[in-house]
Amino acid sequence: MSLTPKQLDACVLVWLDEAREQILNAMQIPLQVSEKTNARDLVTNVDRSIEQFYVQKIQHLMPNAHIISEEGYGDHVESMDGDVWFIDPIDGTLNFVEQRAEFATMLALYHDGEPVCAWIMDVIQNEVIHGGPTLGVFENEQRLSKFENRGLAAGLIVVSGARLLSNQMCLPEIAQTALGFRVYGSAGISYMHVLQGRAIGYISKMKPWDYAPGVALAKTLGLSTSNIDGNALNMLISNSVVVSTPSAHEEIMRIEKQTNGV
Repeated sequence: MSLTPKQLDACVLVWLDEAREQILNAMQIPLQVSEKTNARDLVTNVDRSIEQFYVQKIQHLMPNAHIISEEGYGDHVESMDGDVWFIDPIDGTLNFVEQRAEFATMLALYHDGEPVCAWIMDVIQNEVIHGGPTLGVFENEQRLSKFENRGLAAGLIVVSGARLLSNQMCLPEIAQTALGFRVYGSAGISYMHVLQGRAIGYISKMKPWDYAPGVALAKTLGLSTSNIDGNALNMLISNSVVVSTPSAHEEIMRIEKQTNGV
């Protein structure tokens, strides 16, 4: 990679501005919506066009990089060696279709399995959380401060509504222990609440493009990241992901072990 992380960050912020303009323009006409696996798992023409836009930009900038993306315009990636990009063009597509709000567009770059930079944009609010290990984490131009290391009883936990209702990942027990819980329907929006310090953690089962950007930024801020069993994340597969303050993470791991009798 010839660009420095700072130069790369500036470059991708320009992409995001362009993508946002395309998304907002596309929202002025009827969306082309289809189902993927079920009625809640949707894809639109905008998901596809924005992913293609990002892929073209990445291929021009870093032709040797590999791309993991939601809608299939990337590569078949079997290793985290070298430069690997993650793309989620519209994160929270159901929100995008039904609410026209509370959705994000996200990218992340990893090198040899370690985060380099990541970007999460709330498209409607025009807010971007971005940065990486050598840059720090910023909300637009303002550096985000160190989080307050609160435990479950002292903060809000963000969870997957579907997995809470189906009693997965010990979410009922975790939600009952927390001060309160929230469901946003978008991994990107959920991560933004955690990174901004408005929530103490986020738990859900996600695909790599859903969690790679948030995990990169969370690690940079010193938040704890793992799967629900406490193990390191395999960035190439779906994971039950926990991102939280260290104190909340310890409690979540303890609840998981007690609930499952480990």
